[in-house]
Amino acid sequence: MPRSSPLAAHWSLDPDVVFLNHGSFGACPTPVLEAQRAWRDRLESEPVRFMVDELEPALDMARARVAAFLRADPDDLAFVHNATSGVNTVLRSLRIAPGDEVLGADHEYNACLNAARYVAERDGARLVVAALPFPVAGPEEVVERVLAAVTPRTRLALLSHVTSPTAVVLPVAELARELAARGVEVLVDGAHAPGMLPVDLRALETSGVAYWTGNLHKWTCAPKGAAILWVRRDRQAAIRPLTISHGANDPRRHRSRFRLEFDWMGTDDPTAWLAAPAAIDFVGGLMPGGWPEVMARNHALALAGRDTVCRRLGVAPPVPDGMLGSMAAVLLPEDAGAAASTALSPLDADPIQLALQERFRIQIPVLPWPTPWTPGFSADMARRRLVRLSAQLYNDPAEYDVLAEGLAEVLAR
Repeated sequence: MPRSSPLAAHWSLDPDVVFLNHGSFGACPTPVLEAQRAWRDRLESEPVRFMVDELEPALDMARARVAAFLRADPDDLAFVHNATSGVNTVLRSLRIAPGDEVLGADHEYNACLNAARYVAERDGARLVVAALPFPVAGPEEVVERVLAAVTPRTRLALLSHVTSPTAVVLPVAELARELAARGVEVLVDGAHAPGMLPVDLRALETSGVAYWTGNLHKWTCAPKGAAILWVRRDRQAAIRPLTISHGANDPRRHRSRFRLEFDWMGTDDPTAWLAAPAAIDFVGGLMPGGWPEVMARNHALALAGRDTVCRRLGVAPPVPDGMLGSMAAVLLPEDAGAAASTALSPLDADPIQLALQERFRIQIPVLPWPTPWTPGFSADMARRRLVRLSAQLYNDPAEYDVLAEGLAEVLAR
């Protein structure tokens, strides 16, 4: 179907595809890609001059713009390529004593749980996975489940700002306060937060968060490979990049060791980071009210799209409106089952997802729930499928009508 949102012209998405999956990899507007191309042309015109003389000040300028967007001190930010790298950076820098525990949740992104499991096994510790509710009635249920999984051996908690499979906005500030009071450090996987939610890292620091990482290539619409890692000042000395390079013994004193190490991790293409300010300015400029209006518009569209699907399928919304951002997950009717999904890897597409692509040109993720690759999963669990829809400025309400009718037809077959 032709896209009816006038803002869709700023993206190069296939107009014949109903693209309701911004949440997986984002989509970068054409003007932002042009800004990245300009940075790449500048780099390639004189690579030595750019890398040696121009890159550091350019990174400082980009970091300052991102810091203002996330309400953080630039000195506490490091560019990384994605939130998974940010989570790995923190986890692999820390050491957990044998017998101690790392706490995660079953709504967490599979890759990040894998990293937590690896570090726990490396150090002789244990990964504990709290079972969060879904459907969920309210934030207090989440807080109760997480705190119930804390023991005297819990040392670190990995929590999503917005859960990837279920699209739930977790009460991370309240959780951080409660966990910090129990002596548990908090690492927040904020992969979906920048551009979806107002992020205030100074406020999260006050709440007790020690580490936070988020993608800029998703809801901020920067190029792929742009993400940020925030580390509280008193924890920076212990956090080392995944690649140790020249910054480890750079003698300069006017730049912190944290900045020296993360700004140079070997020869790489830094243009996604350098184009992040263009994404912040461009996307925020598409609505008269700037980023607050962008976020409010996408939130309202996600709720409307969810309600359209729920009405057509005769199911209830599983998450309160206030616990959603620009994505929403809907549990498919119980008779849709999940038997065909249980053998899938996290990277495989569900048969219903494939049918939506092939018959209706709808691009959207369909997942088994609970996921069979989550720790604690057992074959005798009651299983459902869920569909996770996204809402971005290029989307239009009519696209969710197409989704609802497509789902109804596929399920009927």
